[in-house]
Amino acid sequence: MPITLDSHHDVAVLRIDHGKANTLDSDSCRELVLRLEEAAQARALVLTGTGRIFSAGVDLKRVHDGGAAYVSEFLPLLSDALLAVFGFPRPVVAALNGPAVAGGAVLAAACDHRVLGSGGIGVTELLVGVPFPLSALEILRCAYGTAPLPGLTYSGEIYRGQDALARGLVDELADDVLERALAVATRLGELPAEAFAHTKAQIRQPFHERIAEYRHSDDPEVERLWRSPAALAAVKSYVDKVLR
Repeated sequence: MPITLDSHHDVAVLRIDHGKANTLDSDSCRELVLRLEEAAQARALVLTGTGRIFSAGVDLKRVHDGGAAYVSEFLPLLSDALLAVFGFPRPVVAALNGPAVAGGAVLAAACDHRVLGSGGIGVTELLVGVPFPLSALEILRCAYGTAPLPGLTYSGEIYRGQDALARGLVDELADDVLERALAVATRLGELPAEAFAHTKAQIRQPFHERIAEYRHSDDPEVERLWRSPAALAAVKSYVDKVLR
């Protein structure tokens, strides 16, 4: 399974285990939503990756191989998966065991607390030649504010260690990210569940509202741009140069 679910006392541990880079495709996005539903009774949740990578984001090989038809299937599932993490009512801590890039960085931003190890974090979609779904941008806006968004998204730069911490992209650094993430999740999980869930919903309400109001009009435009010959050619070029 591309997403595994384990438990550590009252903390659920979701682990992305999909290919060499823990990428997101239609299967792993569906699986992530299902595993979150199964973890609904946990006091808190830790999201991490397998091996030395948290997640490299979208599986561009699948996009290249599947073409426009796959894009139409995949993009709604990607938004659903990101929003399932973002809307999870209990504390969610990201244990960034390695690079969190593009969609992987958005997954990290959807969490309540981010612990970074030796990898880096950055949103690189524009470097590949595709735009962000509205859900992804609103999740980034909630985590980091509006002012940093142009710098983060236009440059596509990946930030590491103290630089990522100083920019507020992560909350802390640790040598053993899973151990530290479990400790944070355990502490947050001791807060009163209903009060925490309500407070989290209050904080994120404006972003959920913007997504609900504009997604119906923005998603078709994002899909059109991802399906365009220029975008698919850019994906092919990136796959051939970087991923082959």
